[in-house]
Amino acid sequence: MELHIITPPLVRYNRMKKHLTRLAFLPFALAILVASKSLWNQFWNQPNSPTVAAAALAPAPPSDQTIQVAILLDVSGSMDGLIEQAKGYLWQIVNELGDARYDALQPNLEIALYAYGGDHFGMESGYIKQLVPMTTDLDLISQELFALTTNGGEEYCGKVIKTSLEQLAWSDKPNDLRLIFIAGNEPFSQGPVLYKQICEEAVSRDIVVNTIFCGDYNEGISTQWKDGADLAKGQYMNIDQNQEVSHIPTPYDDELHMLNQRLNETYISYGSQGRARKEMQMTQDANATTYGSSNLSKRAISKSKGSYKNTSWDLVDAAEEEDMDWGAIDQETMDETYQAMSLEQLQDTIAVISASRDSIQQAILELDKKMKAFVAKERQAQQEEAGLDMVLRKAIRTQAKKKNYQFEQ
Repeated sequence: MELHIITPPLVRYNRMKKHLTRLAFLPFALAILVASKSLWNQFWNQPNSPTVAAAALAPAPPSDQTIQVAILLDVSGSMDGLIEQAKGYLWQIVNELGDARYDALQPNLEIALYAYGGDHFGMESGYIKQLVPMTTDLDLISQELFALTTNGGEEYCGKVIKTSLEQLAWSDKPNDLRLIFIAGNEPFSQGPVLYKQICEEAVSRDIVVNTIFCGDYNEGISTQWKDGADLAKGQYMNIDQNQEVSHIPTPYDDELHMLNQRLNETYISYGSQGRARKEMQMTQDANATTYGSSNLSKRAISKSKGSYKNTSWDLVDAAEEEDMDWGAIDQETMDETYQAMSLEQLQDTIAVISASRDSIQQAILELDKKMKAFVAKERQAQQEEAGLDMVLRKAIRTQAKKKNYQFEQ
């Protein structure tokens, strides 16, 4: 993968130096010093500077292209294992999508989530519920996944695919990647909607439908799961939905957890929902930890890629937007530290914190490379059976490459 060296942010450095004395009283003074050292090293381009080395691993610039993924999960009574795998492998899947590049730029990432096969969703809906529309809000996806429970019902594959085609804001740009992943274990042909017809409609809109049968490979063929994927130009896969979620511990987990904690301290909430959303971020960290320390490491990596953005509640992300309206910021919704600041002080403070975040994210991405190499070696030695994360990885890479997206080897 082509490396990109970040241009030294001289403007931000000069503004930070000018106002450093004003900010001495702030509780994040340590962050200021760290950021200042980072910028100083970049300015002088010291050959032995670890910050300069890490800068080559910074997130790629954003692209005009978008990857859209709709995940349709069977939540009938027998699917507890599938839901566990979706929860446990979410950040692994997000990282895979975040590794995609188009002309060396990072595409935008949008994910939608549906549940089907639950009695409590009602017959009128086809026992289907949209949990999250197409969104860049990855914490919201995590929150809805962890709230999922199973409940006996009718599983209508054709109906849920049709619903997702009709309800979601699918892009019509030719180079965007549009993917549906549907997982379940009942015949693909069940329900009032003919799957053959709806799969052909998906193809006509350049939306690829991939099918994941939870059970024996040949049974999935005999129950039309492979036929559905073939008609929709997707891939047919099977998994054991009762396979335990497994993440390989690595020597880098402890350091990644420390960096994740420092990263969290760079989020500055604002707006009516700001504090609640920051709490949600912490809750999703805790949810990730329930599947092991290495899974929290994967979430930290996700939070260091360009696909993890929180412009609606985090002032540091919002300040990166071209159309940022500083006059619309209600400082009364922010922590007390920031309420008494002038607008100029607030802008300078955010610039310093942003530089600190960049440095932390670069350190996390450097460890990500080491972690990937370690995990790949361990998996090869263990000959681990494919779970939801591995089959999705294969399908994502195969279909993305057909549209000239590239991935790190």
